[in-house]
Amino acid sequence: MTLTAQSTYFGHGGTHPYERSLLGGGALTLRAVGDTSVATTIMDVDRYAADADAADLSVIEHSVGAVIDLGCGPGRMVRAAIVSGRFALGIDVSATAVAMAHDSGLPVLRHDINDTLPLEGKWGTALLLDGNIGIGGDPHALLNRARLLVNPKGLVIVETSAADGEERCFLAEVRDRCGRSSGPFPWAQIGAGPLIRIAAELGLQVEACWSVGDEAEARKDVESEAEGGEDERGADGEGGGVRTFLALSA
Repeated sequence: MTLTAQSTYFGHGGTHPYERSLLGGGALTLRAVGDTSVATTIMDVDRYAADADAADLSVIEHSVGAVIDLGCGPGRMVRAAIVSGRFALGIDVSATAVAMAHDSGLPVLRHDINDTLPLEGKWGTALLLDGNIGIGGDPHALLNRARLLVNPKGLVIVETSAADGEERCFLAEVRDRCGRSSGPFPWAQIGAGPLIRIAAELGLQVEACWSVGDEAEARKDVESEAEGGEDERGADGEGGGVRTFLALSA
């Protein structure tokens, strides 16, 4: 499926609600443009600028070697990786997010994921969290890009949609609490089931699949039954505060 948009990147264009929310706080809503069948997603921007939480730290625990965070925002995962003793680098297209990371002394570069990046093919772990598997509206191409960044023994860790069987590519926009909207951009939402299929097509193996939530932390059965989506999802598209991750070996 080919998607076109005036605004290429997440949250860009329009009245720049993503940058406003990074600086001023508050959640964003992400919705499909002209498609009411796609549920609205609430994105907790305040969490992006906060310290790593229990779910984030579980990702660091599963990581191997040096870490590159793709779509890192203000850099909380970069900080968490460095604190754990790892070499880490963040990549983001948002000038505001990169400036915030630099103000915190974090190594973050302003680049598109498809730019030539430092240490191509040598990273231990590439991260695609906070719905970032949706970047560009093509999970297959994005996962392949991440695969090429890590070394032959490396991992790609992806945060998936809460609905196990979800697989949607669409034009999206984000709005802040004041109703200010971005320009449209290509996006995708994908659950663990379809992502495992795409990973297999790229020659990637599932090393781990786990969920972390407010009520419990438990390993997720890769072959569990898919659950239907809701009309409105919680922060970053995860139901009930539960976040689900896949670690894929290159």
